[in-house]
Amino acid sequence: MKTNWNSRDIPHLEGKRAIVTGANSGIGYFTALELARAGAAVVIACRDHARGSEALDRMRAQSHGANISLEVLDLASLSSVREFSGRVCASNQSLDILVNNAGVMAVPNRELTQDGFEMQFGTNHLGHFALTGLLLKLLRAAPAPRVVTVSSAVTMWASLDLKDLQSERNYRPMKTYGQSKLANLLFMLELDRRARSRGLVSVGSHPGTSVTNLQRFAFGRLVRVFGQPAERGALPSLYAASAPEVIGGSYFGPRDWFGTVGAPAPASIPRRAQDAGVARALWEASEALTGVRIGLDDDPPAARS
Repeated sequence: MKTNWNSRDIPHLEGKRAIVTGANSGIGYFTALELARAGAAVVIACRDHARGSEALDRMRAQSHGANISLEVLDLASLSSVREFSGRVCASNQSLDILVNNAGVMAVPNRELTQDGFEMQFGTNHLGHFALTGLLLKLLRAAPAPRVVTVSSAVTMWASLDLKDLQSERNYRPMKTYGQSKLANLLFMLELDRRARSRGLVSVGSHPGTSVTNLQRFAFGRLVRVFGQPAERGALPSLYAASAPEVIGGSYFGPRDWFGTVGAPAPASIPRRAQDAGVARALWEASEALTGVRIGLDDDPPAARS
């Protein structure tokens, strides 16, 4: 891989269709913008319509008429995930790239999603798990589909408690955040194990230390001093989403200063994320909690009532 890979190295993506969650700001914004600049038709999936519309206007101004559209998606609501997926699937257009980017971090007090899940685990993992499953039909219709799941460098010291996925017994803002992002990696690798033979590439990325709205509850001052701009933090996601040499199960992050800043490079996957037994158990728990079965046989994924 090129040492100083940047957005100018993204291959031509004309004819491809992409969805980026949480694209109204930060890493998601620049991921969507650069995919659109490379020629992809990009759907930015944003929780707030007004903020999404503002982001859409900025992207269109910066991308000289690229094909970008907005859809409302609240990953903290399974009904919103189902409604979004229904609208997207109604077009019957294949989906080449799904970037599971949106997230919340270090919510000070334990809060719940609309479905009663702990907010960080429910948004960061369960919302994206359900979304991926409900869009699988469109992904499988593409010639070389790719799912990029955005995790975090905090997974290097994170742990996952299968008996306390909702942090009911032990809620600490950053510990719970770490559990949700470790779940992202476990999901990414399990999806690769289940879908690689069917031609779907499941990969992961993390932005290192990047200045975004994510740090409003924690590390804001530190990140502003030592972090890199969000457009640089988006590079690992962009490489994972677009580089032709990427294979399933890969993980990318910044190259320099212990994976905190710099051009994208292969990142170390924590040992706890490589536990296939835990990944299977998390997958099964996620299906039970969301009611979405990610079918990888000849049938489309089903949403159980």
